[in-house]
Amino acid sequence: MGKKSGKQNKLIPESHFRLTHPSVSPASPIVDTHTHLASTFELYRHKYPAGDYTTVFDFVRGLYVPAGVQDIVDVWCEAPVRPLWREFADSAVTEEGRRDLWGGMGYWFVMGVHPHQASEYTDAVEADILEAMAHPRCVGWGEMGLDYHYDNSPRPVQQEVFARQLRCAVRLGKPLTIHTREAEEDTERILKAEVPKDHKIHIHCFTDSPAFAQRLLDWFPNLYIGITGVITYSTNTDTSTTVRNMFAVPASSPPPRLRIVLETDAPYMVPAPIYADPAFVAPDAKGKKLPICHSGMVPWTAGFVADLLPRGEGEGEGAEGWDAARVMTVARENARAVYGV
Repeated sequence: MGKKSGKQNKLIPESHFRLTHPSVSPASPIVDTHTHLASTFELYRHKYPAGDYTTVFDFVRGLYVPAGVQDIVDVWCEAPVRPLWREFADSAVTEEGRRDLWGGMGYWFVMGVHPHQASEYTDAVEADILEAMAHPRCVGWGEMGLDYHYDNSPRPVQQEVFARQLRCAVRLGKPLTIHTREAEEDTERILKAEVPKDHKIHIHCFTDSPAFAQRLLDWFPNLYIGITGVITYSTNTDTSTTVRNMFAVPASSPPPRLRIVLETDAPYMVPAPIYADPAFVAPDAKGKKLPICHSGMVPWTAGFVADLLPRGEGEGEGAEGWDAARVMTVARENARAVYGV
């Protein structure tokens, strides 16, 4: 018992999950365009079995709503499809449900099969996804794509399943949530072969080369780069360069635009700048790490992005200067452009 208690004491108290950022306001709300809410809540309950929140709705009302989260896009990407998606989605259909269960937060979702599980993609799985596509809270197909870092499914299978899902989504006119990692050539080739140029695309948690990002941005005018807390990590410089490059344009070019959406990919990737917050200087938090990320942490990523951008120079978006609030405002507009939320 003593050993178990010692491990428990190493966890940061859950009170430190209750975070508010000064940049959040009705004009600059948090919109998390890619999160895994069920996994986040399940990890929270695993880490804090005696925690304050016993249902996912308690969790959202206790952490997300007070932090200023206006909307989330929840991602279901397992095969077989988890039936739990329907409980979440149905509870958000009515205004009463959104008010009483979700605390007024907008709940939306996308569904697809992750490349890790491409080998499990079947006609039955596709039928379940197609059923979900008709739900009024469904705003896209994904996440889907290619992952050559882990190769959990054979690459030819990943490619076949990726193309198959793209064809379904395009036929339905659904926005695309794309996972791509260390598969630049094949991702670009398949997207250009299967997707109309004007289709709405979200490249989720981008970490590949800035040149690859620029080729996609140039080809697809309605494509946006998803930025998670991983941009704040010292081990990752490509994502920061990708964002800076959006403003490294010749004088004769159109004014630059910040073509990003903000996301968490929660429960993963707590933004590093969060540990500079005064809340983490307290004795019970000092030196400890948060075991989960949640949607209320988006503003710390936004602040990091703002520091990458020009300070009131030139013309176009952000010419008056950038801060976390302005990044969140623009990202919120972009989320509406992609997903309609």
